[in-house]
Amino acid sequence: MPLSAPADRQPIHTRKVTCEGFRRADGLWDIEGHITDVKAYPFHTDERGHLEPGDPIHQMWMRLTVDDQLTVQAVEAVTDHSPYRACPTITPRFQALVGLRVGPGWTRAVKERLGGPQGCTHLVELLGPMATTAFQTVFPILTREKAEKAKAEGRPAADRKERPALLNMCHIFASDGEVTRKHWPEHYTGPGAEEAAD
Repeated sequence: MPLSAPADRQPIHTRKVTCEGFRRADGLWDIEGHITDVKAYPFHTDERGHLEPGDPIHQMWMRLTVDDQLTVQAVEAVTDHSPYRACPTITPRFQALVGLRVGPGWTRAVKERLGGPQGCTHLVELLGPMATTAFQTVFPILTREKAEKAKAEGRPAADRKERPALLNMCHIFASDGEVTRKHWPEHYTGPGAEEAAD
């Protein structure tokens, strides 16, 4: 269901964020993000001069190369458009992400290394949806392949005692919720959990 009809209004600013995930031939994964900001009106900037509606104020790219555990192996950051000529000089700082693992603590670790004057606000913000894209790219493929291998070998598809990666990451995967009760009963903590465990 879409949003309700808006009040009469005028467009001002558009930010677009696109993230994509790729499996590489060498077994690693590339997660790419692209962010653009445009205005719907013409305006003047001190360093770039006059910008027309639709001219990008910001246009930036990021590639994280990760392994199966989502540990960052390589980073590439590019600023094609920015309000100031010096903006692109910060992109080498994003090498500070190499060795970090996308997972719990990711946002805190990114801000420790690249927050405030140590980084670029827009590229740091892009890392949030890129992290989600990494999960959506890597885990479904590895889970499917693990299940296929187990089936071919006549083994159970998963260790039922292993904590599911999605557990408590969202209200739908709450440990006391219906989805957990149905798919991961060993990890269910809601009403009747004690009886189910017996």
